Amino acid sequence: MEIINQKPFTLQEAKESLDKIKERDKDLTFRGKKVEEYLNAILKKRKPSKLKEDLEKLDISRLKESNIVKIVNIQPKSLDSLRAVLAGENLTLKQEDLTKVLETVKKHVSKK
Repeated sequence: MEIINQKPFTLQEAKESLDKIKERDKDLTFRGKKVEEYLNAILKKRKPSKLKEDLEKLDISRLKESNIVKIVNIQPKSLDSLRAVLAGENLTLKQEDLTKVLETVKKHVSKK
């Protein structure tokens, strides 16, 4: 097996891909069904939003797509949570950038 492309994606994007596979193949494998069950449980608590796009629009140069996807998937609600999400990354953001990210996340989470 050869990996052609690697791209981080949000839980919502994973659900959409799984739906396309389900439509194409008419049925999912055992693992596919488990993933669908998990995604349905997680995503029923969340409304689809444009959080990823809004985080990209902040244009924070050090914030990579993989970081944005992590933030979208976890949706941290405090500065400490946001720092914990980004702790494993080789990334240092200014306090003002962290605040911008957190305000954007809160704006989308509070819409629910």
